[in-house]
Amino acid sequence: MTAPTLSRPRDPAFARPALVGLLAATAVLYLWGLGASDWANSYYSAAAQAGSQSWKAWFFAASDAGGSITVDKTPASVWVMGLSVRLFGLSSWSLLVPQALMGVATVGFTHASVRRWFGAAPALIAGTVVALTPVAVLMFRFNNPDALLVLTLAMAAWAITRAVESGRTGWVAAAFALVGVGFMAKMFQAFLVVPPLGFAYLLAGPPRLARRIGQLAVGAVALVVSSGWWIVVVELWPASSRPYVGGSQTNSVLDLLFGYNGFGRLTGNETGSVGGGAGGGGPSWGSTGLTRLFGTEMGAQASWLLPAALIVLVVGLAATARAARTDRTRAALMVWGGWLVVTGLTFSLGEGIIHEYYTVALAPAIGALVGIGVARWWPRRTELGARAVLSGTVAVTAWWSWVLLGRVPDWAPALRPAVLVGGLLIAGLLLVPPARSRVGRRAGGAIGAAALAAVLAGPTAYALSTAATPHTGSIVLAGPTTTGGMAGGPGGG
Repeated sequence: MTAPTLSRPRDPAFARPALVGLLAATAVLYLWGLGASDWANSYYSAAAQAGSQSWKAWFFAASDAGGSITVDKTPASVWVMGLSVRLFGLSSWSLLVPQALMGVATVGFTHASVRRWFGAAPALIAGTVVALTPVAVLMFRFNNPDALLVLTLAMAAWAITRAVESGRTGWVAAAFALVGVGFMAKMFQAFLVVPPLGFAYLLAGPPRLARRIGQLAVGAVALVVSSGWWIVVVELWPASSRPYVGGSQTNSVLDLLFGYNGFGRLTGNETGSVGGGAGGGGPSWGSTGLTRLFGTEMGAQASWLLPAALIVLVVGLAATARAARTDRTRAALMVWGGWLVVTGLTFSLGEGIIHEYYTVALAPAIGALVGIGVARWWPRRTELGARAVLSGTVAVTAWWSWVLLGRVPDWAPALRPAVLVGGLLIAGLLLVPPARSRVGRRAGGAIGAAALAAVLAGPTAYALSTAATPHTGSIVLAGPTTTGGMAGGPGGG
């Protein structure tokens, strides 16, 4: 395989209008009827209101304007909402519109990352997959910190893409600084993407090895500074003149960081946890294991195209095993595939607090991998191997949609057999060698569009159902199984 060129794929005429259409449609999906969710998660809404009344409460993310206690997370998400409430007044819209716009931006950055190396059409598919992931619709219409976390991680993946492309230290530093901003939204969960981003640049970055190591050291400094400055300020601030650190046992943000919101999420030993966990007498956050993301608790949230993403990752890495060191396809697979695998395994095996909506963090990785798979194998349909990958991926995805839809058998019952039968028929057509004539090319385009419709029908239906349902409380679910949310402890803990 030849080394990648330095030029980007030239965008076709439809690229910009299609992108504008995608972002506009995403905005409508995420903004329509947003006020029906009222205060959404009132725990964070109260902190945003407090921050709009007191700058000190805003800085510490206190739950009340008097500054008696903070929320149990780092404050970046509350900062955004607090500023919005201060500017526009307290309302459902001032709390939730920033989250929706973060969702639109996440779709945009995922699209931008895929487009740089793989072209406009795969990028549009990647962005569409992200936008229609049911749990993404849920969390970008809600006011938990996950919206800001996912946006910053998508931006970090885009920045490391630019770094691998250019070899510039600034892009490496920007990528890890953005991860640090994600830490300021939801602490250590943001760090799950650090190994994939760092390893991808270490292997595929253009400079010599010594320079790449030095650049990653700069990135590490950027990560520490961007994620740690607020921690240092809180620890050095006299405890008597600041709010108590919520979720901690010792009024220390370090206790919160390494305990309740840190290693306790993996081990289940969460002193101070409410509503379950080992600290409450034994694990009660669902069964753990490698199939957890596909199970009845989490499956319908984000796993619709997870089998497709895993197929793309495994087959793609095998196909690029002997490629040049700087091969961009392999680098992209390491970035997005590493994000998916590391985060997915953490969610699957963690014995502490794990809620279904955490899986929103997988949506950009799944979308990007699906887009990369289309870019890799659709142009090679004259090869039997490429046709087999495309056909098998569509068949498995259609079958998995059939399984997920079967978990709510009384909801949209006609959709389930249509997805399975249609998907299997299209999978069969994809095995037929494409004709080189104009009619054959048009037929191929029609088959491709039908394949997308088949694999996206299930998540689209769930996404629309999610957008049509108000969500309040702290523990919320996407799809028709939810009645809007359940009351729970602080921040969904």
